[in-house]
Amino acid sequence: MKFVDKYFKSFSQECLKVNYETINIIVEGLVELRNKKGRLFIIGVGGSAGNASHAVNDFRKLCNIEAYAPTDNVSELTARTNDEGFATIFSEYLKVSQVSAKDAIFIFSVGGGNVEKNVSVNLINAMKLAKEKNMKVFSVVGKSNGYAALNSDASVILDVEDSSLLTPMSEAFQSVIWHCMVSHPSLAVNATKW
Repeated sequence: MKFVDKYFKSFSQECLKVNYETINIIVEGLVELRNKKGRLFIIGVGGSAGNASHAVNDFRKLCNIEAYAPTDNVSELTARTNDEGFATIFSEYLKVSQVSAKDAIFIFSVGGGNVEKNVSVNLINAMKLAKEKNMKVFSVVGKSNGYAALNSDASVILDVEDSSLLTPMSEAFQSVIWHCMVSHPSLAVNATKW
């Protein structure tokens, strides 16, 4: 019981710390993206990759945004990893997709990448390419000192206090935040069935 109590108290505290204005900025950016007929590429690894896949469904079905998760194409992902290495799987996917300034990437990550520690370099390379192409970069991350937090146009940063809960809280909040966005009256076009 003690852990469950701690977990949900931590979750409640994190809810109070979310920057609502940043969520609104991302929503406005996504409305602009849809109006320009741009595409949204949602990128994450591990549990965040699963969240990216789910979010793609919601942005497409509920918001009429053309969205993709590179990790949904397992054949391409594993071929690129095998032949070229893990560091460029997302940037090369974006290159083949011929991304442009009207498109955007949305990073889901616990730490957001770290150049010095060589962590999540695949996310970092995707963000660097996005910046080269003048794309918007949005993110939901669990740490304020990672590459995504420091290099996004708008980043919802959780900065989870209890490091033992960093990964589960970060990945849980990705879902909470994108569900808020796809339900937002400015973005939602199609109602859910239930």
